[in-house]
Amino acid sequence: MDPEDWTPYKSRLQFETAKFLFTRNQMLAGHINMLLNLWAALLLEYGGEPPFSNHDELYDTIDSTPLGDVPWETFNLKYDDALPENEVPAWMTSEYDVWFRDPHSVLRNLLSNPDFNREFDYAPYQEYDASGNHRFQDLMSGNWAWKQAVRVYLITFTVWVVFLTLAS
Repeated sequence: MDPEDWTPYKSRLQFETAKFLFTRNQMLAGHINMLLNLWAALLLEYGGEPPFSNHDELYDTIDSTPLGDVPWETFNLKYDDALPENEVPAWMTSEYDVWFRDPHSVLRNLLSNPDFNREFDYAPYQEYDASGNHRFQDLMSGNWAWKQAVRVYLITFTVWVVFLTLAS
């Protein structure tokens, strides 16, 4: 693998810009356009161009980034129950395309990728500051993940207690 090949990005600068704007900063599309326009204005007198012309080019480049061997799949979804007699909401008569990748394969690729080593939490956790305030950072630090883990633990514990009671 060529260390200078940033495909589908034209350069490391383009890759790092996309990574910063989309992943680290999570900048809104309109703000991305404003930043790129300012960047273009600065480089105009030198005959240069910003890494992307607008947010659409940025998003298209990100979308064309190879993500392993998990192909996109699709199916159509449409409401098929009884319709109300009066005003029928548009969603009840519309058909929707659902695009997805096999979650098992995506997770397998994610867990086997050394770039993610020590980069995400496998289990829920609760973190508190010095004042005792619960600090929320991501899904695994949230109450929902914590409650799910406690629920699974209680169900597992209950099953073992019943099993041990019946076995004795």
